[in-house]
Amino acid sequence: MERREFLKNTARAGVATLTAASAQRVYGANNRVNIALIGCGGRGKAVARRIAAVEGVEYVVMCDVYDKQAAEAKQQFGGTAKTYKDFRQVLESKDIDAVHIATPDHWHAIPTVMACQAGKHVYVEKPYSHNVVEGRAMVNGSKESKAVFLTGTQHRSADHFAECAEIIRSGKLANVNFVKVWNYVNLAPNGIGTQPDSDPPEGLDWDFYLGPAPMVPFNPLRFLRSYRSFWDYSGGWITDFGIHRFDSVHQVMGVDQPTSVCATGGRFTVGGMGEHPDVLQVTYEYPGFVMSYESLNMNGFGAMGRVTPGMTLYSARGEADRPNGMAFYGTNGVMIVDRLGYEIVGEEESRRTPFRAEGGNSGKSRGPKLERFHMNEEEPTGRHGEHFVRCIRDGEKPKCDALTGHRSSLIAHLGNIAYKVGRKLQWDSVKEEFTGDPEASKLLGRKARKPWDMISV
Repeated sequence: MERREFLKNTARAGVATLTAASAQRVYGANNRVNIALIGCGGRGKAVARRIAAVEGVEYVVMCDVYDKQAAEAKQQFGGTAKTYKDFRQVLESKDIDAVHIATPDHWHAIPTVMACQAGKHVYVEKPYSHNVVEGRAMVNGSKESKAVFLTGTQHRSADHFAECAEIIRSGKLANVNFVKVWNYVNLAPNGIGTQPDSDPPEGLDWDFYLGPAPMVPFNPLRFLRSYRSFWDYSGGWITDFGIHRFDSVHQVMGVDQPTSVCATGGRFTVGGMGEHPDVLQVTYEYPGFVMSYESLNMNGFGAMGRVTPGMTLYSARGEADRPNGMAFYGTNGVMIVDRLGYEIVGEEESRRTPFRAEGGNSGKSRGPKLERFHMNEEEPTGRHGEHFVRCIRDGEKPKCDALTGHRSSLIAHLGNIAYKVGRKLQWDSVKEEFTGDPEASKLLGRKARKPWDMISV
């Protein structure tokens, strides 16, 4: 079925969609935007390249606690940028219009809040925060600033998620009361491996890198690419990859505040120094639906195999696997979504129960018959960066502001807390605490290390 015909049938007249021309809009240099990159690792540089490709945008400062990373970033962006080790010096500069925060997770909150106080536009990578208390501080900081705030959950800049939301809102996919989300990867048997503590490399301020996290000896596995394997700096797979999908579930379902959470899992197979479970299953109750999240670090196949031959799937490696995604189950079919597109598979009559209730029909309609459909679109990271620039220059409304980013990040943190305490928790979304469970609520934040304890419990 052609995409144009399918979308026409969803009655999506009210959905705002970027055209290919507007997505590739080029701006003149008469409205220059100077950006500082705070955290010069791989992800930061990759996104910065996309944003810097917009005419009139320049990364003029590279800031990192590791001199080598700042120097490498400077060279990759033309060799003219200034380099700093301390982000506070960056925020003092009147020549900086915006900051792009791409530090490790435990360093997102403090630079974000201080950048808001300095009146800088902020693009902060996911995970939005290290914990719920930090996330709330970031939201409060953004309220005090008139500058643009955008969270780097780039699914918001992919048109097909808005289409999926309209498919459910219009009732085309009927009675969606269950959503499954998953992230799978095979890290067995050794995970990130094991390395001894050692002296920090030359040019790294290890104390500054740890910041609000506990002081520990330097270990290369607590640094750079594998730091997200430790609770001190990150929440693991669910915060690294689950947050994108939680944000998309919120967008598609139109609900972003759960009422309860419970989790189970463990570290069964994967070795190495990592601290997070290699099996994690979390169940969230929302008004009107249940969401099940799965992360598995001992198998990369995914929660289901390929459905449509030839469809491009995000991060898929084998011919049959589907390592991540979201599935929205309705009474008349299922919609399977990932970063690069979605598929619709109608419920076959042969799969419907042959039994018929007596005494009339008191239940909801199963919904219209769905035709098989699929579509793909480009990876949205570049478009999300262009959106950030348009927000600054043209006053475009951010698609994922501070509160939106906080509420998607919060879902991952709640899952980790439920896993740690081992019981079902009731969530008060107004007070942002667990109802009747002070022990669990203590885990919403942490006692930060001085002198970086301005956001602490």
